[in-house]
Amino acid sequence: MTAARHAVPASTAATLVMGILNVTPDSFSDGGRFAGTDAAIAHAHRMVANGADMVDVGGESTRPGAQRVEPAEELQRVLPVVRALAQDGIKVSIDTMRASTAEACVVAGATLVNDVSGGLADRDMGAVVAATNVNYIAMHWRAHSTTMDAQDRYEDVLREVRDEIAARVESLVAAGVSADRIIVDPGLGFSKVSDTNWPLLARLNEWSGGHRVLIGASRKRFLGTVIARPGIDAADPARRDHATTAVTALAAQAGAWAVRVHDARASSDAVRVVSAWQNAFDATR
Repeated sequence: MTAARHAVPASTAATLVMGILNVTPDSFSDGGRFAGTDAAIAHAHRMVANGADMVDVGGESTRPGAQRVEPAEELQRVLPVVRALAQDGIKVSIDTMRASTAEACVVAGATLVNDVSGGLADRDMGAVVAATNVNYIAMHWRAHSTTMDAQDRYEDVLREVRDEIAARVESLVAAGVSADRIIVDPGLGFSKVSDTNWPLLARLNEWSGGHRVLIGASRKRFLGTVIARPGIDAADPARRDHATTAVTALAAQAGAWAVRVHDARASSDAVRVVSAWQNAFDATR
């Protein structure tokens, strides 16, 4: 955690900022910009300087329609970056659906595994997380990127996401993962194209089961749907940064454990404003 973050008053448990580091050629927003090891490491340091509390390193795009990469290719992309950042004292999360990649990166210094499949893509994930005793983010997930949009079928999105996350948590605990190590993520944009995302943001406590919550809304297309208007190219992910910052502020107010974002500075500023506001409210009531 940077010095600036320590300035947040201790009376408020501030939402953490997770910076997104895509070491990929094809991620939806910044694919290719940080595909090289040196560029990735430099960008991670910039995010931390701008307020990120941790950096989430991923070597496989999960954008809609993305094809999977081979395990060796994924590991080759992320392992040198994870190792270097951990050695530099940066808190690192590994964004992977593969148990073998997670295990290698934890050995290299990652302290958190961010699995968008919640353990469904690799049945060995629970055992690896249990053995390494790291924190684990279980995201709501129904299908791989090539077919996930077709799974946006809900009669009651709050109830179904709640039940499907609860089933994943139960399975992980049965595999030996400590329940207090599990963080849950509603999987915004994953099998949720547009309107089905908003109830999950509006009612965090109704699906989270008392677990810590990660919100990953950054630059996603459902934000573009809301902000689209004449003169605004909402199809450009970079034009969705202001909307992302609004989500960060609302998620922080709702008590989210962390937000996963591309623009660490804007979200860090938003979290600090929410903390100052809440502290003033608590002091004067």
